[in-house]
Amino acid sequence: MNIIVLIKQVPATTDVKIDEKTGTLKREGVEAQVNPFDMYAVEESIRLKEKYTGRVTVVTMGPPQADKALRECLAMGCDEAILVSDREFAGSDTWATSYTLSQAIRKIGLYDVILCGKQAIDGDTAQVGPGVAEMLDIPHIAYVKKIEKIENNKITVERMMEDGYDLIELPIPCLLTVVKEINTPRLPSLRGMMFSKKAEIKHYTAKAIEADKTKTGTAGSPTNVMKVFSPPPRTGGERVTGEPQEQAVKVVAKLKEAKVI
Repeated sequence: MNIIVLIKQVPATTDVKIDEKTGTLKREGVEAQVNPFDMYAVEESIRLKEKYTGRVTVVTMGPPQADKALRECLAMGCDEAILVSDREFAGSDTWATSYTLSQAIRKIGLYDVILCGKQAIDGDTAQVGPGVAEMLDIPHIAYVKKIEKIENNKITVERMMEDGYDLIELPIPCLLTVVKEINTPRLPSLRGMMFSKKAEIKHYTAKAIEADKTKTGTAGSPTNVMKVFSPPPRTGGERVTGEPQEQAVKVVAKLKEAKVI
């Protein structure tokens, strides 16, 4: 079984700055980490490899320093790492990112299952995983909390819902985005850390994946960021005192004053 897991390197702090011209994050000098939700996808990919035998390829799109995130995944148990990096990819929105990653996966070739975290903590859009699947024209399921089984070229999963879960069977190849309830990520072993230090990380450029320049980076991003700003800090609010009926009258008066009602 060939498994691909997509990860993203994200800021390891909430104290990030925004480029006012492009509306993108300024990542220079900011400590980074593997997107926490992606760690569950990495762990699940390794568990699938251990259960069904196979190979796990971890892929990320980002600047050269993103190789650190890839090596962390190799230390956990992934077999191969690919960094999709090129100046042409700078400023990509979720659409352009999905296109670029789908092109990288096409270059990889044969695969059975693609795993992703449910979303990235910096953008919180949850769009890239499904976007990649659509561009590859393969079925996908989001919010997977358990992989029941894989047999006869089909995979059965539990999709988390507000009031329980759906049991879904779909053909492979397919793409799944997983939630944190699916597992507990392991710590890297000493052997894994030694392997990750020596492992060669493949680099895919725009030319290598035969990317259409009109579909990558800022040029290929249909999203137009008009303004980016931090929300004002929350205040302590106002406490309403008195008997319940008196409190209700005061609240209604405040709402009318604010023209909410």
